[in-house]
Amino acid sequence: MFTGIVTDVGEVISAEQRDDMRLVIATNYPVDSIDLGASISCSGVCLTVVDKSNRWFAVEVSGETRSKTAAAHWHPGARVNLERALRLGDELGGHLVTGHVDAVGEVLNVCPEGGSMRVDLRIPRELARMVAPKGSLTVDGVSLTVNEVHDAGDGTNVTINIIPHTAAQTTLGELSAGQQLNVEVDVLARYLARMLATSPH
Repeated sequence: MFTGIVTDVGEVISAEQRDDMRLVIATNYPVDSIDLGASISCSGVCLTVVDKSNRWFAVEVSGETRSKTAAAHWHPGARVNLERALRLGDELGGHLVTGHVDAVGEVLNVCPEGGSMRVDLRIPRELARMVAPKGSLTVDGVSLTVNEVHDAGDGTNVTINIIPHTAAQTTLGELSAGQQLNVEVDVLARYLARMLATSPH
């Protein structure tokens, strides 16, 4: 479990296709404090640490995970938002995030708005009922507040704002139109939608 508060931006330094894809990610984390088997959110995807050395850790990304997430994260040179797993007693600064990506969204437009960036993001229509204005949405591992939601055709357009601090401390300051991002809806909304869908009428 995570909070969507990114604490480092790592860089993929190698990607090797084995049975699964093995990524080696450079990090500023003190690697000696990371246990093998620990969970780290990598741009919103919960991955397990399988190896580590002085300034890097390695994870394995299954074919299933790659098919459900933004492909741009899984190659050398990619910058990824990192968050270590939530520990009992930690401050919950964002919202509860599982690291299980619901869909890949596409950036429609990025424009300045005051000191912030206004981002219009298109997500699949089936997620629309789980996204609400002033609710929470995780985008590439970052906990964000939804400003507006508009259904449009077979998709849903979501507007979010990226404040200067978030832009500087994550990869979201580099967003551009056409870019694909990992999206996770609020876990409580996900369970509520499931309950409503399966409840007797």
